[in-house]
Amino acid sequence: MLRPKRGISRRTALVTLASAAGAIAAPAHAAPPPTPSRSSRLKQSFCRWPYARTPLPEVCRRAKQIGFAAIDLLYPEEWQVARGADLTVSMGYASRRERFIATGFNDPANHELLLGELTTAIPLAADAHVPNVIAMFGNRVAGIDDAAAIANCTAGLSKIAPLAEKHGVTICVELLNSKVDHAGYQGDRTAFGVAVMKGVNSPRVKLLYDIYHMQIMEGDVIRTIRDNINWIGHFHTGGVPGRHEINAGQELNYHAIAAAIADLNFPGYVAHEFVPTRSDPFESLTEAFQLCAV
Repeated sequence: MLRPKRGISRRTALVTLASAAGAIAAPAHAAPPPTPSRSSRLKQSFCRWPYARTPLPEVCRRAKQIGFAAIDLLYPEEWQVARGADLTVSMGYASRRERFIATGFNDPANHELLLGELTTAIPLAADAHVPNVIAMFGNRVAGIDDAAAIANCTAGLSKIAPLAEKHGVTICVELLNSKVDHAGYQGDRTAFGVAVMKGVNSPRVKLLYDIYHMQIMEGDVIRTIRDNINWIGHFHTGGVPGRHEINAGQELNYHAIAAAIADLNFPGYVAHEFVPTRSDPFESLTEAFQLCAV
């Protein structure tokens, strides 16, 4: 797989995967031999986009063999494919459109679009047994500082929270790094996201705490998770630096992080969102599943 000079994002990886057929890097670490899935205190999922070169039914089949019960970041037209493979869609998109990350609740000019999308998607998610839908804080806009952005996000999300509560679907708003992958993104610190969550104060509006992104911006991951677990509804993983495998080839101890999350009796999903470097990407996914089976 082609590797950019500075990290890789969900957006850029999709472009790379689509344009670089056959250009897969040699594995940096030997994969462990497959072993039967074992019980775990965590519900593990994985994101679809790093496996975009593989048809979705095949992705679902391989994931079930590993032991996964869920898949992350599918569009509404894909939900039934996962359900047919006996996988829960642990996180769904509300829509398929350009500038999904940049267009967020920080700017009131976006609220009509975002609220319209969520108003349509939330009942569909409930009917399809999709527990979470993703949303974004958005890129910085001239004249909207952090205090104003927090107020804007709180106001917008408070309008849709009652519908989410009615249908039992959680809106998860993602924290991203602005240092490497998403320049200009405003929701790039845990404190920013927590301030919005406290303002909305709904059991159905939570943070998507991306461990990869927050390690880049803040570090101190386990303490931060423990201090803010009540405001977190979902996790993503990824190796730092580079967003590749979460094994010993990167700086985070994901077994310890997984154990810390499990010790908090977290009821949601931990979804793997890394770009494999092995020729068989499902070897890397198997490794991650075993590493976080705590």
